[in-house]
Amino acid sequence: MEIYKQEKKQYCLEEHSISHLFSFPIEEFMEVHEYKRDEWIIREGMRPDYLYYVIEGKAKIYLTYQNGKVSLINFINAHDYIGEMELLHEVYYTKGIQATSKLICFAIPLHHCRKRLLEDTTFLRELTKFLSMKATKMAEKYSQSLSFPLENRLADFILQTADGEIYKEKHVTVCDFLGVSYRHLLHVLVQFCEKGYLEKEERHYSIRQNDALHRLADVLKNK
Repeated sequence: MEIYKQEKKQYCLEEHSISHLFSFPIEEFMEVHEYKRDEWIIREGMRPDYLYYVIEGKAKIYLTYQNGKVSLINFINAHDYIGEMELLHEVYYTKGIQATSKLICFAIPLHHCRKRLLEDTTFLRELTKFLSMKATKMAEKYSQSLSFPLENRLADFILQTADGEIYKEKHVTVCDFLGVSYRHLLHVLVQFCEKGYLEKEERHYSIRQNDALHRLADVLKNK
């Protein structure tokens, strides 16, 4: 993890200002953090020291069950918060959050700002909107599994997890997240390769027709 300093930090503060989301001078306290692909932002079970606001990149949220199974449960994208539930609840079982590409975020130290954040009506209003949209998206994910073919859902998954033009998620993770069999997943991946959407490399797939995947994924958004 890299913490931006001086000009690099100032550029991000100016280019991606979120001062309008708060009623106090938040930029006096904010840090700018950069995480590389596969780097952990929060490890499961460890409470974060910061409230994060993502300005660039993507991440995945993992949960380990009592039987030891680890599941991918959701995605994080630009303009999402990380650590908002830990801010609101003193006792909260933190999930693991891992970057899937280079991720840059504002980091607000909770030991300095927790009390101010919880008393800031401007911030709390915006956070309520975010949590409402987050809950709606989670509900949509479950309805999509019943309403749309795997082709559409897999295209959306590939676009969400790809790092640039490289897609390399484990098949078992994808099957668990999308609720499909291993055989069905492999069948659709073969179809994507035959149509030229993807090209199979040694340990990953290269995206060859980004627009085609977007057309399939956009069906989910235009329901």
